[in-house]
Amino acid sequence: SKKQAEKAVHQKKEQSKTKCRKARRRHINLVAEFNHRQRKNIWLETHIWHAKRFHMVKKWGYCLGNSPTEKSYRACYRAMTKHCLLQDLSYYCCLELKGKENELLKQLARICSIDTGKIYLASCLSGRFEGSLNLYRADRYPEDMLGPVTFIWKPRDGSENRQLWIWVHPALKQDILRELKAIFQCSEPEEICITEPVTTSIQEEKQVEVMSLGNKRKKEDKEGEKAVPVKKIIGDGTRDPFQPYSWIARTTGIAI
Repeated sequence: SKKQAEKAVHQKKEQSKTKCRKARRRHINLVAEFNHRQRKNIWLETHIWHAKRFHMVKKWGYCLGNSPTEKSYRACYRAMTKHCLLQDLSYYCCLELKGKENELLKQLARICSIDTGKIYLASCLSGRFEGSLNLYRADRYPEDMLGPVTFIWKPRDGSENRQLWIWVHPALKQDILRELKAIFQCSEPEEICITEPVTTSIQEEKQVEVMSLGNKRKKEDKEGEKAVPVKKIIGDGTRDPFQPYSWIARTTGIAI
């Protein structure tokens, strides 16, 4: 038995040497490793593709591709000639306004240009088309521009209550959100977020523990080795998961 044990250890050493350094250093559970690396900066769904072809930067709570490397040109050219080339804008933030249509339009007129305000166009107001415009500080047009946004109305359902979705760049989100809360007087949190953020390091350590030799220890989960940590990302990279994410005006019933 002693000889067999020594033989097994010797075989393990030989087997580990056959693998390249990159394979030996690779995390046993990639899902747990990726979740651990996203605790501060959220990855986009296309992160792996971008990470291989772009210099990545950490901004606005996200990990984004900044400038291309030599590897990206061939892939982008192939995509343009044979398929299509897409840009991942999923790091943009969406703000939702709910309330009576007349009340929404009345207050939104204070932060956009009446002359070029596409928000009032029948095609956009019906919800058939997406619109774009520049937002300004309340009653300050044409000065103090906040920045460009895109928007779409949810189609009418026969009720006077409407929903408006506004997509903003994460760098502009806080300023625009602050202005919307001010003009609609939405100061009271409608709901308090008590959901959990990305899986904590303690939970990950319980689920996946790696010994110095690279062997996987038994997991405490009932499912054993089949258990995979669930990626829990609530909200977006510009908001703390435990902060309020919905506000309401008691006087008008407008909700953000």
